[in-house]
Amino acid sequence: MVQKNRKPPSAAKIDAPGAPKRRGRPRAYVPDVALGKALDLFRRDGFAATSLDDLSAATGMNRPSLYGAFGDKRELYIKSYQRYRDEARAAMVDIFRAEAPLRERLARIYAIALDIYLSGDTGPRGCFTVMTAGSEAVSDPDIRAMVVEGLTELDKAFSICFRLAKERGELPDSADGTALAHLASATIHTIAIRARARVPRKELEAIVNGALDVICAAR
Repeated sequence: MVQKNRKPPSAAKIDAPGAPKRRGRPRAYVPDVALGKALDLFRRDGFAATSLDDLSAATGMNRPSLYGAFGDKRELYIKSYQRYRDEARAAMVDIFRAEAPLRERLARIYAIALDIYLSGDTGPRGCFTVMTAGSEAVSDPDIRAMVVEGLTELDKAFSICFRLAKERGELPDSADGTALAHLASATIHTIAIRARARVPRKELEAIVNGALDVICAAR
């Protein structure tokens, strides 16, 4: 009796030796890049005026992907604000710690601040804290806590500058370091607002120089 040829097993059931198993569709975005795009949008338009459709278009991610990666719009806003604060801190921390004379160090701090505030593809974006987070702080306790923390951190950094200046004899012992720190911080905030209003850099630098004249001549 002749045995009939048996059909070979279905090709679908054959595993090619050594073929790697597919692990699903890879991400089509880089989270860090997407967060940077969201940050740019929030800095330009603020929280309320930025829609999920805007964020989706800017990041190249659909809504489910946005939710999966960052949470809802508020969570993405908070992550963007934290990213902004981290980057601003990193840009300035070495200058705050520098051994340079007081006026030179302060001038460098303000120059870096202006670089940040005047940046933007469609125009100056100002300061995230002053221009958008400050408004959201009114109704959102978490954002309010971040804003207060950021303002306090800036005041403390300036206070350290003035304490060191007094130790080096650049300021008299009678100089009020706390008041000077508040004045220095207020100057940061005013150039941020004016930068967003497209005041020319030369005018902003004149404001900074006037503030430095007052601060460095403190008695």
